[in-house]
Amino acid sequence: MINRNVVVLASIVFIDMAGIGLIVPVMPSLIQQLTGEGIDRAAMLGGWLLFAYAAMQFLFAPVIGGLSDRFGRRPVLLATLALLGVDYALMAAAPDITWLFVGRLVSGIMGASYAAANSCIADSIAPERRGAAFGMLGGAGAAGFVLGPAIGGLIGQFGDRLPFIAAAVLCLIGVVFGLLRFEETLDPAQRRRFDPFRSNPFGTLVRMARIPLVIGCLGAIFLMQLASQSQLSVWAYYGTLKFGWTPAITGMTVALFGTLLVLTQGVLSGRMIARFGPVRTATVSLSFAVPSFLILAFAPSTPVVILGMVIGCVPGMCFPAMQQLMSPRVAEDAQGELQGAIASVISLTAIIGPPMMTGVFAVYADDRGLLFPGAPFVLAAGLMAGAVAVLVVTLARHGRGEAAR
Repeated sequence: MINRNVVVLASIVFIDMAGIGLIVPVMPSLIQQLTGEGIDRAAMLGGWLLFAYAAMQFLFAPVIGGLSDRFGRRPVLLATLALLGVDYALMAAAPDITWLFVGRLVSGIMGASYAAANSCIADSIAPERRGAAFGMLGGAGAAGFVLGPAIGGLIGQFGDRLPFIAAAVLCLIGVVFGLLRFEETLDPAQRRRFDPFRSNPFGTLVRMARIPLVIGCLGAIFLMQLASQSQLSVWAYYGTLKFGWTPAITGMTVALFGTLLVLTQGVLSGRMIARFGPVRTATVSLSFAVPSFLILAFAPSTPVVILGMVIGCVPGMCFPAMQQLMSPRVAEDAQGELQGAIASVISLTAIIGPPMMTGVFAVYADDRGLLFPGAPFVLAAGLMAGAVAVLVVTLARHGRGEAAR
C-alpha cells in the first residue's frame, strides 16, 4: 500500500508541476501584450509577479503544513490543488496586468501544498529510505516541467492564454485522480492541534533553529534556491535576448533540464544515497553547481548552454539527501512543520530572488553600457559557492553518524 501511495502522490505532484510549467514560456509575451512594454520592462514585471507568488508561499507554507498535521494530508493536498485549478481558469481571462497579479497571489497560497506532499513521505517511509522517496517526488515534479513547458510553448503559439486553460484542466484531473486513488498517510493518533503561533514562517523557523543540523541545512537551501532564482526568473528573457529563442525553444530547453532532473532526482539520487550515504551525496553533488552557472553566464551558443544544463542537473541529488538527513531529527507529529519550514525558506528566496535577478538582468540588457545577459548567473555561482561552504561545515559538525544511514 505504501509503495502504491507514493506512486499516486508522485503522479499528483507531476500534474501539479506540469500545470505550473505550462505557463512559463508564454509569460514574457503575455506581459508585453497586457502592458505594451518592451522585453526589459516585461522582465522586471515578471520578476514582481514571481515575488507576489513567492510571498504568499512564504506566508502560507507553514499554515498548509500545520493544517496537514491537524487534518491529514489528503484533504489539504486535494483542496489546494482544486483551488489552484480555479485560479488558473481566472487568470486565463485576465484583462490586464492587475488581474494577473491577483491570480499569482492566489496561486502562491495554493502552491504551498508541496509541504503536505513531502510530509506524506515522512509519514509512511522508513528514515533510511526517505531520500529515495523524496527524490522520487522531486523527479515527478521535474517530469512535470518536462511536459509542462514543452506543451505550453507549443500551444502558446496559438494563444498566450491557452496554457492557463490547460493548466486548469490538469489540476482538475489531479483532483479526480487523488480522490479515487490517494490514501491518507497520517495516522489520526499522530495528529496535533493546529497552533497559529507555530504555523507561521517565523515561529516555524525559530523551532527549527533549535536543531543544529536542520538549521544548517536550511541555510544551505536558502543560498541554493536564491542562486536558482536566476534560472527561474530570467531564463526566457536571457534566451530571447542572447540567442533569439522562440517560446517553443524556451519550452524545450526547460523540458530538457526537467528531463535531466528526473534522471538525477527520481532515479540516481536514491541509488547514490544508498551507496555513498546522504552526507557525501549532498556535498559532492552540490559542488557541481558553481561551474554550471559560470558556463551559463559566458555561453557563446545554445549547445554550450545545454552543456551547462547537463552539469547543473547533478546538484539535483543534494536536496533529497538533505531531506533524508533532516527528517529523522524532527518529531513524527511535526513532519508537516519541517516541510513547511523548508517551503518557507524556498519561498523566501523566491521573494528576494526575482527582483534581484531580473534587476541585474535589466541593467545589462538595455542599450546602455555593457550588454551581458548572463550577469545573473555570475551572481548565482557566488551564492552556490556559499551554499557549498555552509553545507560542508554543517555536516562536518553535526552530520556524524548520518553517512551510514
